[in-house]
Amino acid sequence: MAQADPGALTRAQRRKAQTRRSLIGAAQQLMAQGRTSVSVLDITMMADVGNGSFYNHFATKEELFEAAVMAVVEDHGELLDAFTEGMSDPAQMFTQSFRLTGRLHRRYPELSRVVVNHGLSVLSTADAGLLPRARRDIEVAVAARRFVASDIDVALTVVSGAALTLALLLHDQPGRDDAATTDAVTAHVLRALGVSEDEVAALIALPLPAWD
Repeated sequence: MAQADPGALTRAQRRKAQTRRSLIGAAQQLMAQGRTSVSVLDITMMADVGNGSFYNHFATKEELFEAAVMAVVEDHGELLDAFTEGMSDPAQMFTQSFRLTGRLHRRYPELSRVVVNHGLSVLSTADAGLLPRARRDIEVAVAARRFVASDIDVALTVVSGAALTLALLLHDQPGRDDAATTDAVTAHVLRALGVSEDEVAALIALPLPAWD
């Protein structure tokens, strides 16, 4: 998520921005735990901010939870965009994004739980949701004749279903190798998009970008 230059903000603005981040962080924790029926007071106590400050940022709990979902979507999308920047092959971009997404479930388990517990809203939230990004990548790959998909909506159904059930599998089986499992699911998705076996193997074998 784009951040303003800290040096250009006043102390009050920085404090307000920190309060908002704390509220969103608390909401994400609660969503990961499936605890969305809590009170505003419970949320502000978890965020360690004043109860009255909640309404300086959000009108309702529902508005906060929506912002928390959007924050997950934006952070995830920006991370994938950064990792795939400079790639010219749309099939490679799609493959790398899917493989990285699967690995992020273990790297960021709490945020992954938000995806699992609120999958449809995470996938389809406005234009910044994960489905619009996947649609963009698939359409470009089809236009470049790297994928075959006569119906983009059907292709998106396959991709989104695989992504969500992969997340569930990795959470339900914590001992499972996330990298190997993610690559196996990615291979099935690529086959569904008309990629040949040789090309599937080549795309899966590409090294992933390093992260901190």
